[in-house]
Parts: sequence; C-alpha cells; structure tokens
Amino acid sequence: MLGERIRKLRKQKKMTLESLAGEGLTKGMLSLIENNKAKPSIESLAYIAERLEVETADLLEELSVHELREILEQAETLYNRKTEDLPNKYIQLIELIEPYIPNLNQGYESARLLDIYCRCLYFNKRDDWQSFSEKAAQMYDQINLTGRRANLGIFRSMVKFTEHDYRQSLKILLNERKILETQHAYIDPMTMLDLDYHEAILHFAVEDLNTATKVMERAIQISKKYRTFYRIDDLYRLASAHAMMSNNKERINYYLMKLKQYGDFADDIQSILSHDLVMLIYLIKERKDYTKVLDLIERHMSNEEVLESFGPWMYLAKGEAMYGFGRYREAIDWLDKVEVPSHTHHPFDLAIFYEKDSYKALCYIHLKKWDQALLSANQAMENFNELPNSPFKEFSLQTLKFVQAEANKHNEKLDDNK
Repeated sequence: MLGERIRKLRKQKKMTLESLAGEGLTKGMLSLIENNKAKPSIESLAYIAERLEVETADLLEELSVHELREILEQAETLYNRKTEDLPNKYIQLIELIEPYIPNLNQGYESARLLDIYCRCLYFNKRDDWQSFSEKAAQMYDQINLTGRRANLGIFRSMVKFTEHDYRQSLKILLNERKILETQHAYIDPMTMLDLDYHEAILHFAVEDLNTATKVMERAIQISKKYRTFYRIDDLYRLASAHAMMSNNKERINYYLMKLKQYGDFADDIQSILSHDLVMLIYLIKERKDYTKVLDLIERHMSNEEVLESFGPWMYLAKGEAMYGFGRYREAIDWLDKVEVPSHTHHPFDLAIFYEKDSYKALCYIHLKKWDQALLSANQAMENFNELPNSPFKEFSLQTLKFVQAEANKHNEKLDDNK
C-alpha cells in the first residue's frame, strides 16, 4: 500500500513525520496518509517524493525501483558468497526473491533478480528454472544488456555440458549466439571472448577439431586486437591441450611458453598453476622426465590452498611418475588418492583422470596381481566408453590389451603346471 511505502522510505532515511511534512504538509495529514486513511493529491504526492528523493512513480508502484535495488543488493551479496561458507545460500536466495516474482516485469533489477532466481532453482534441482531463465533473457534483450544476456545463454548451454550432453550443449550455445547477434547491434570484445571460448571448448568436445581451432584462434586474435587479457589464459591452456591431443610438439611448446609468460606477467597464481599442470602432463607423456615431474610437484605440495583446488591433478601426476620410476606400490597409493573433481566435465580433462586406472593396472601387472590388473584396466575403458578418441583413450585401450595378454600368459602357465 502507498502509506506503508512512504513510511518505510521515511524510516530508511531516518526522517521524522515532522521533517518529512516540512512546510508543504501538516504532520497530522502525513500520518493519515501513512496509515492509508487519506489519499494525497498529485501535488502532495510529488512533494513527498521530492522530500524522499525518489520518483513519484516509485511511490505509486507496488514495488519501487528503490526497493528492487535493495533486494538485488542483498541477492548479489548472497549469490557471491562461497557455497562452502554458506551451504544453503541457494535456498536463502529463493526465499528472498520468490515473494517479489509477480512484480518483476521490466528493467535491469527485475531481469537480474530473475537471472539469479532461475540459477538457484536449477542448483536446487527444480524443473521450472527454465521458464524464469527465458523471461530474464527476454528482459535483457529488451534493454539491450548484451553481456548479461550472453552470460545467461552460456549458463543455459553449460547445464547440458555438465550432463556430458556435449552436442546438445553446443546446439543451445549456437542458438543463443544467433539470437544475440540478430537482436544486439553491438557485442563488446569481452562478451565475444566469452562466447568464442565456450564455443571452442564445445567444438573440441564433439570432435569438430577444425571449427574448434578456428574459433579458438579467432578469440586469441580478438584478445590481441583489443589488447584485453580477459580469457587469454583459458585460451592458451585450451590451445596447449589441443596441441597435446594432436601431438603437435611445436605448438605445445609455443602455447606453454605463452601461458607461462602471461602467468608471470600478471602474477596470477591460477595461470601459473595451469601452466604447471599442462607441463606435468607433457613431461610424463612426451619427455618421460619423471625427476622434473616430482620437482615441479614438490613446489606446490606444501601449499594447502593449491592442494585444495589442484590436489587431484598433483596426486595423479605423482602416481604416474612413481610408475615411471618403477615404484609400483607407491604409485598405487598416490593413484588411490585421486578423485575426479565434481566440476570436471570436459572430455580432455576427464580423459586425463580416467587414465589413472590404466596406470594402476600396469602397476598390478608388475606386482603380479593379475585379477586386480584386469579389473583396473577394464574400469578405465568403461570410463572412456562415452568419451571421444584421444591419446589418453588409445593408451588405455593398449593397456587393456597388454594386461589381457599378460593375464592369459599367466593362466596358461598355471594350466601347464597342473
């Protein structure tokens, strides 16, 4: 009601009835208006709005822009909290925003609240999240908020990505991009880089390597043209991973160098770690330099923050290095520590982790534990079934064949000795 909105705004500004009434209204009349016992004239309403430093329309609307901004500020604060610090933050956000949903009809505040709301519904496994995301997208289109609109489109696409439905994810992203390019006259460079980066990783995921490479290289050129470093570490990491998958040693070295240069220049620990993780894989796969692998790992193993984020990668590399040194029991101990991080969904990354069972199988062969070797080798290939071809998948396939052959030889010897 109008009276309650006036009273609420007055108290927020720490004004008394007398100070708000000023010389244009009596204190008694203002009290009647706040208690909805009297209706102010247009002139009085304009006077009150001016004293409260808001638009007259804000007082007349059921939910004013001022109130919406307050709700949005609370929502953004909650949304930006880490989930581990506030496990029920999505439920809190739903409870905060839900009462205002019927009044979210237009403007940035409404669009952004719907955007946050739909994401929270998704994370709480509610099927109705999509209808609210569509409404938010339409509002962003209406007010030409290209960056926010693109981010929401990417989110809608990545939902399928996390389900490992890569083709559907790419289809959604390409459709979202088409809408953006049709309805928005200008797309800023940072938004272009976001779109290109996600499109590239999805083309790689569905094995469309030519298109993926073109989109990735286009994004790198955009970054250079506009002198923006946004996404450049992600792009260099993606490029080095692609070079490794295609066994292009020259490109591997080039992009590893670029990734390291960026990390050192920006003094960005995440970029430096990204470089080191790719380097670990390269040292193991290409150079078989296990001493350097262990030296690189030791630089990070004492850092709890690094282990919290990148521990599984470090354990995996250490296990593979121990295998390379012939220290098979130690290798198994380290490989047993490896759990695929819940946020890992790209086939490149999954393939790297799925190799751990192949290495365990090879360790068991050397330890003459034939049944465990077969079990681990088969587990690796079962994990790889849904993934595209890669050197990692080929390695696991060859490992399974080797393990089967060795197990058969062992069984034949047992039969001969009977």
